[in-house]
Amino acid sequence: MTVRRPGRALLLDLDGTLLDTARDMGAALTLLCAEEGKDAPSFEAIRPQVSHGGAALVRLGFPGVPPDEFERLRLRHLELYRPRLAVHTRLFEGFAEVLATLEAARVPVGVVTNKPGWLTTPILDALGLSARLACVVAGDTLPERKPHPAPLLHAARLAGLDPTTCIYAGDAERDIIAGRAAGMQTVAARFGYLAPGEDPAAWRPDGIADRPADLLDWIDGLSG
Repeated sequence: MTVRRPGRALLLDLDGTLLDTARDMGAALTLLCAEEGKDAPSFEAIRPQVSHGGAALVRLGFPGVPPDEFERLRLRHLELYRPRLAVHTRLFEGFAEVLATLEAARVPVGVVTNKPGWLTTPILDALGLSARLACVVAGDTLPERKPHPAPLLHAARLAGLDPTTCIYAGDAERDIIAGRAAGMQTVAARFGYLAPGEDPAAWRPDGIADRPADLLDWIDGLSG
């Protein structure tokens, strides 16, 4: 851990950090397995994979399939997920209060995710979040994706922010790698989709948040 440098803006990963999307992404995998005549993995097995995207879920449900078959299954999973994006998806508990506090203090909040825009935008719209965000950078906004720092730097430019004044929070090691490379302070979201026994301290973040309110401690003049 490094010395805390209070930030003036908060950038967030989406799945497993801002939003709890595991039920809806897992439900699409369960439907896919049923179509293919397979038993679906348990939700306990699905949850830690959600931050790694639909491809990781398909690998979990269909290990060892040939590349062509995997691609067919991956695309079908997305087809099943798309009309069910926000059935159970919600802000993580406590994030409504965090967003309200940041808005009252006029602290910009943005999202940087590897989820493609054609999924990201409808979810944010459905939850009434799009208009509340200073920027949204999805997995297909640029040629690069996290752990490359380019999406985070692009988000800072969109919001008119100096990257060194931003805090980036996420629940996967690639989030911390990207944030650090972008010159931002990084916070690992331990409340997100970590696997049992996974230690986010090993990613070398600047800090760890056990609950969303802990992120306020990283914003200049605020405290959780």
